[in-house]
This record gives sequence, C-alpha cells and structure tokens, in this order.
Amino acid sequence: MSAAAGPRPENDPRAAIERAIGPLPRTTAEIRAEEDRWQVPSYSKWPVAIVSGRGCVVTDADGRSYLDLYGGHAVALAGHCHPRLVAAIRAQAERLLFYSQVVHNDVRAAAARALCALAPEGLRRVFLCNSGTEANETALKLARKSTGRMRVVSLRDGFHGRTLGSLAATGLGKYRDPAYPIPTPHDFVPYGHLGAMECAIGPDTAAVILEPIPSMGGIRVAPKAYFEGLRALCSERGALLIFDEVQTGFGRTGTRFAGESVGAVPDLITGAKGAGGGVPAGVVFVREDLAAKVKVGEQGTTFGGGPLACASIAATARTIVEEDLPGNARRVGGALSAALAKVPGVASVTGLGLMLGVNLDRPAKAVISALIEKGFLTGSCEAVPEQIRLLPPLVLTAAEAMTFVAALREVLAASAPAAAAPAARS
Repeated sequence: MSAAAGPRPENDPRAAIERAIGPLPRTTAEIRAEEDRWQVPSYSKWPVAIVSGRGCVVTDADGRSYLDLYGGHAVALAGHCHPRLVAAIRAQAERLLFYSQVVHNDVRAAAARALCALAPEGLRRVFLCNSGTEANETALKLARKSTGRMRVVSLRDGFHGRTLGSLAATGLGKYRDPAYPIPTPHDFVPYGHLGAMECAIGPDTAAVILEPIPSMGGIRVAPKAYFEGLRALCSERGALLIFDEVQTGFGRTGTRFAGESVGAVPDLITGAKGAGGGVPAGVVFVREDLAAKVKVGEQGTTFGGGPLACASIAATARTIVEEDLPGNARRVGGALSAALAKVPGVASVTGLGLMLGVNLDRPAKAVISALIEKGFLTGSCEAVPEQIRLLPPLVLTAAEAMTFVAALREVLAASAPAAAAPAARS
C-alpha cells in the first residue's frame, strides 16, 4: 500500500491530541521503545506502530499504509473511523462521557433497542458490559443460576477470555493452565463431535458454551446437523446453549449472528469485539423468559453501558443494517474464499463470510511476515500453525480483497513449502 498524504497542520488530529495531553512519540522506533519501557508484556507484537486508519486501511507512524485484514482482533467491524461512528462518539463526548447504570440514559436506551432489533427472535433482552470475557462470565453465571446446576461443557480448543471464569471454559491449555486450579467443574469435548457432546451433557450440566466457528483454535465450520443435534440435546437434557459470538457476531459470517448461518438458536449469545466498532463494549443477549427471572442487584457492571460506548454501539448497529454489512461479508467473503482456493500453496479455505482460515501447505509465520512487508496485516493461529486468519472490517471491497490474493500468490511463489508440512484442519 502506498503512503497517504498527511493532513494540513490546522486539521491535524495528532496536533490536537498533543495540545490536550502533551507530546507523543513520533517514529515507529520511538513508539516501540516507549511501550516496551512502561507496559507489562502481553502480545508478541508486529513490527509496526499503527497511528491512524480509514475504512480497511491503516497507516503507521512512518507514513506507510496497510490493508487491514485482521481488524485489530476483529474489532473494526464497520471499518476504521467510520464517519457515523466518529460523529456519534464526538457528539456524545461533548455531552456526557459517563454515568453508570444507576441512572437511566437516552443513548443507552437507544443502544439497547438497536441491539435487540439485531437479535434472533426470543433473545431480545440484553445485558451491557465491557468485553467478551465479561459477557461470557455473565452468561455462565446466568446459566448456573437459572438451572441450579454447576457443570459446563465447552470445546477442547475453544477460547472464551482471560478472566478466571472464562478461562475455566477455555480448552486451549496455553491460556488456561497457568491459572489452574480453577474451582469450577468443566468438561471439554472436540468441536463437531456430537457423540462426545451426548456423553458429556448430563443431569448436572448447566450449560454448553462454544464458539459456533472457532477462531484461535483454528477457523473451521461444523455441519448444520451438528448444531441441530446439539440444540436438541441441550433442550432435551435441560442444559442451556450459549454461543460465544464475540468474533462471529454482528454480521461477520454473512448473517447477523452465526447461529443463523449454522441453523441453531441458542439460549444466550455473548458478543463484544465489533459490537462497539472500536470502543470497548460487551453484550449478552438473553432469552426473554430467562431475563424475566433475573432480580435487581444480581448483575452489575460499573462501566458497562456507559453513554460513550452506547453511542458507538448504536451507531455500529445502524451501520450494520443500513450498509448491509452481513450481505457484504457474504458476497466479498465468498469471492475471496473462491479466489484464495485457486492460489498455489493454499491447501484449503475454511470459515464463513469474512471470517476465513487460509490453510497453507507450509507454516504461516514467515508468510504473514512477508505480507506485512508488502502492506497487508493478517492474523496467525498457534493452534494451527499453517493457518492465516482473516478477520477484516466488513466494509472490505472485492477490489481490496483481490489485491490481497495477488500479494499472497506472490509471497507463496517466492517461498518453498516445508517438507511434509502437517495437514491443515478441514
């Protein structure tokens, strides 16, 4: 991607920020050094410092632009700095930054209404919170309270967050094991294996929680018969079915929620990531009869449902509908998947909409690094080292998608596959 021309000094957002908070580090090297000096280590970071973005393009501190096919962990749902979101956030920031849910608020009311309009029939009550892990903790708490049971069934390679309750349901040992022992009873089963679910769901099972399309465990999609059978099992045995749609929700898979794509309606849906379009936000969609049993004081969150976040939530929801982001994800994702499948070195393409796993015939790490050099940001997958994860903004155009296909073709042609690379998941 080519470097973009900077704004005129009088319109420079960076200058306005510096007037408010003081000088910012300027170069990529300065930013990296400053972050590393003061932050507790978390992610293994790419060697770039992103400072601005528009649509599907982000720009680094040195003026180089990149096509963003990762969306900051699937967060930039409506694209970076969508004008509607920016206008809503700016206007709300000048009006009221925050007040908790101890009072009523007009923007919160609008956000709740907009979210419920997106939800499947029967799940049109919401709990507003701050993140995916808080949403999952809340859903698990509601399930245990509602059923009077304690056990939870989840996937061996699922991921549900980094707080203790969500970690307990996370099958990926890299994330879960350092926090053990976690004093909650959990069972882990393989994705797509209905027989294992049948064995695991018992009279003491409160809930089954799963990502309908796993992400960190490797993007792939089980057949509809699996989800239909799972829905029937949970209903028959009195366990609640929770879909963790933190990554799949709000249009990413080509429908508003992935349950519509896979043919099953759960009892609770958790969402976050793109829900606020870039402002931290989480939500639990609750079956209406379950919501009716929740008493005042049983749930709470200080920052969840704050006016600034709600302005962005409501603007994102409106954008999803008026710009038909699910439809765009379906159309562009379908074309992108088909084109990628024809690239030499791509073993298969899995996923739905604009949540795609590009499974290579070689480890993906060096390929991802080479793509960064060419101006494309993509995600990796430690559970499936041959997979590139694509989670772009849902405003991605077909033309932008095809520039990535061409770049990947060039990168794969320039590098040889590793001998006897493990087979990618189907």
